[in-house]
Amino acid sequence: MQILDGKALSNKTKENLTIECAELKKEGLIPGLAVILVGLDPASQTYVNMKDKACAETGIFSKKITMSPDVSEEEILDTIKLLNNDASIHGILVQLPLPSHVDTSKILETILPSKDVDGFHNYNVGRLVTGNPTLIPCTPLGVMKILEAYNINPTGLDACVIGVSNIVGKPMLNLLLNARATITVCHSKTKNLKEHTLRADLLVVGVGRINMITADMVKDGAIVIDVGINRLPNGKLTGDVDYENVASKCSFITPVPGGVGPMTIAMLLENTLKAAKLSKGDN
Repeated sequence: MQILDGKALSNKTKENLTIECAELKKEGLIPGLAVILVGLDPASQTYVNMKDKACAETGIFSKKITMSPDVSEEEILDTIKLLNNDASIHGILVQLPLPSHVDTSKILETILPSKDVDGFHNYNVGRLVTGNPTLIPCTPLGVMKILEAYNINPTGLDACVIGVSNIVGKPMLNLLLNARATITVCHSKTKNLKEHTLRADLLVVGVGRINMITADMVKDGAIVIDVGINRLPNGKLTGDVDYENVASKCSFITPVPGGVGPMTIAMLLENTLKAAKLSKGDN
């Protein structure tokens, strides 16, 4: 069994991005990321602060916009429109979830596709589905980078993706499909989940349920990617996979924490640099 060390890969990625940022600055281009945080959710605040810190370490200009929980939808839209027209901002991210009175789809669709560093705009989703170059959602992109770093080729593998969110599950299945894996998609209505997971050479789990995947659900030699992040009563983080009992059966496995999570932020930085390069006409 080999641990897929997302933290180490994230650090290496950020080192390379720091060098790229320095080169762009010599050309007069400073990549800029704007993050909009609505409300007082502690988890969202922590995540946004981590993004802000990562930008500072890499050399990306970061602009954090904090709004009250009762802010009007129109005010958020007006802010996004201003950022769309701001040449110093190359990436715009709206931290989710948004308050219930705000139409999330409407907010995300207002971001220019070329500045949509989360990859959630329908334009970018469509290009991903059709296998065209685009800005890709950060977490699934991070998974693909981990596989690439460890020379794991999805082509021809039986892959099982558990979870169908727009943030992880759906883009993940499309990325693996584009890589010519054979895909099974499971969700809360799937019957006999174990039958599907036991066939998987590659298992990607992202539903937010502690110990959802147990050792009897994983075949020997499988590659297991745990995207889940759950907090235990003692404050520690854990994933969706029963790591202690599953790990011994795997050829590769990601830990939680230290697996996919760090790569999500690294991919946000990478997407911001990509958007900055696109703004000056680079392919």
